[in-house]
Amino acid sequence: MNSLMMLAADPTAWVALATLIAMEVVLGIDNLIFISILTNKLPAHQQEKARRIGIGLALIMRLALLGTVAIIVQLTEPVFEVFGHGFSWRDLILIAGGLFLVWKATKEIHHSVDPHPNEDMFDTKKPQLGFAAAIGQILVLDLVFSVDSIITAVGMTDHVPIMVIAVLVAVTVMLLAANPLARFIQANPTVVMLALGFLLMIGMTLIAEGFGAHVPKGYIYSAMAFSALVEGLNMLSRRSKRKGEAKH
Repeated sequence: MNSLMMLAADPTAWVALATLIAMEVVLGIDNLIFISILTNKLPAHQQEKARRIGIGLALIMRLALLGTVAIIVQLTEPVFEVFGHGFSWRDLILIAGGLFLVWKATKEIHHSVDPHPNEDMFDTKKPQLGFAAAIGQILVLDLVFSVDSIITAVGMTDHVPIMVIAVLVAVTVMLLAANPLARFIQANPTVVMLALGFLLMIGMTLIAEGFGAHVPKGYIYSAMAFSALVEGLNMLSRRSKRKGEAKH
């Protein structure tokens, strides 16, 4: 209790908490976009339930990983080398997650562009995604994003209570934003394509980081914000044009 009181009285702890919350919320956006796109493919009565389960799993994984901080730190230690470059378990998780994200986004773009696709590597046997399959895919990406999130938290502070609070706040924001974001994406087809493009970029970034190429997150999220701004202006333009046509 005394250590918590001392931590609460430390101004640097509050700065670290605010910074970490902001970072965790930003990292949670990637997770949330994937969950929103995937759950929108489910029947309407299952979508909200799947989003809650997906975000709940993200919270459980993050808190479970925080309980094993010593193991998480070891995930960054190289386990083998290829051509002089060491790969850690974190690298392998990021590469696998990035490949999965690129495959999933490419598949969804393929089906969006061609509503009657021929049988190829992107086709699935079922015309509609099953609930269990959706939860399974969300679980895979939750693991990838959770590992990245907690390793980021460990790199920013040594205090576990600060990490726990930051994770709880970030996941609460995800929970509050999940349904509005999913509805917005579903109601705007062009936004779906933009979000899939974001997932492609995020997937490639995860692969690059897995191979040791550090990609500044600021560049990635600045590009995403600029693209979202341009799409927002396009939506306003289309809306004003429709209003003008309705008057005539």
